[in-house]
Amino acid sequence: MTDAKETLTRDHAPITDAFAARRYFAKFEAITGHLGRVAAELESEGELARDEVEILGSYIRNLAHTFRALSNKYLMTGRETGSHFGSLAFDKHESGFPVHSELLTMANDAQQAERHLDGMASAARIKDDMVRQIVGDLTIPTKLQFAMSQRLYYEQLMQGELFWPQMHPQAYWLSGTGDRRRYMIHWAVYDSQINLPTIYLMEAEDTGRTSLVKDDRRWPAVQQHLIAQSMGGLKLLTIAKGFDQDFDDLHPKRLRRIHLGPMYSSAFTLQSGPIAKVLADAKAPQGQDWALAWTAALGKKDVVVRDSPGFASSRLGVALGLEAIRMVEEGVASAEAIDDAMRLGYKHPMGPLRLTDLVGLDVRLAIAEYLHATLGERFAPPRLLRDKVARGELGRSTGQGFHTWEKQR
Repeated sequence: MTDAKETLTRDHAPITDAFAARRYFAKFEAITGHLGRVAAELESEGELARDEVEILGSYIRNLAHTFRALSNKYLMTGRETGSHFGSLAFDKHESGFPVHSELLTMANDAQQAERHLDGMASAARIKDDMVRQIVGDLTIPTKLQFAMSQRLYYEQLMQGELFWPQMHPQAYWLSGTGDRRRYMIHWAVYDSQINLPTIYLMEAEDTGRTSLVKDDRRWPAVQQHLIAQSMGGLKLLTIAKGFDQDFDDLHPKRLRRIHLGPMYSSAFTLQSGPIAKVLADAKAPQGQDWALAWTAALGKKDVVVRDSPGFASSRLGVALGLEAIRMVEEGVASAEAIDDAMRLGYKHPMGPLRLTDLVGLDVRLAIAEYLHATLGERFAPPRLLRDKVARGELGRSTGQGFHTWEKQR
């Protein structure tokens, strides 16, 4: 048991410095604000549908409220007062997020938040007492500051709309009436194996006599089944097959799993390979750099991909992008002509070189270098890509890549 516990917790670390704690929570305030814009961009590129963006937006808001609550809970972290006011535990390797037990504790605290608030002085009273201590005793009211931080924490918990360890399935009607109805079933968990918020989106066809969400014989069983299957170690194909087998009149058509993370920052997390280079090249002030990986896996019953470096769709996209760059390098066609050919001839939402500009040439290069090292010469980065990155032509962010853009401000 001890060895198992050490394996699970060896990458856990506390944040014990007051300034580091403030920086950490400020990062996540920025990140959760940015995630909504990422979802909107993915919608504009055809990667997400409008209803999927709205669902993701609600989970992102829950995550933002959760970090706001935790920032209040640990507001007094690291204060040298002779008292220990607690410290946030986070996963420093391949996560960057708080550990799962932090959310379990928060969920327990939320159940008792009203009782805590009933036993506390009001915010106005605490503020008044702080002023009296500062003016009258000429001392810092540390314990009163802690009391205020805990009051703010429990008030945030009382408002609800938080990201819980388990967010039970909900069904969103998409289309159809009568004996064929189509639903978007969505749910989320804070995955204890990887310490990341994980969202599931399943399109399912319902051929039952009673609408799924109104069917007491099926809907509770569906909810329990899906939560039980929500583990990062399970392949999406396994989850979809199990669902299809256990429910005769429910048929999964598409299943997505979206990890909102990891978050990387040289001040907090351990990283190697391309992401370490990306953070180093960012040249941000100490502790101000961060990169978030939004990873989405797509499962369909007729798609089987063995485990290997890189997601299947990502590898195909990188391969296409690199070949397009080689064609420009060899003078086969211009960037505009290649993009037009793929967009008009193959119905791609945008060409591979325009997409490279949006992703960032430096990011594309880092991914190519990783795949080149692990999978061989077919992913060798073209010289033209290296030269453009060296010249600072990184795509839309700098105004120049394979296309010319209005420079981002």
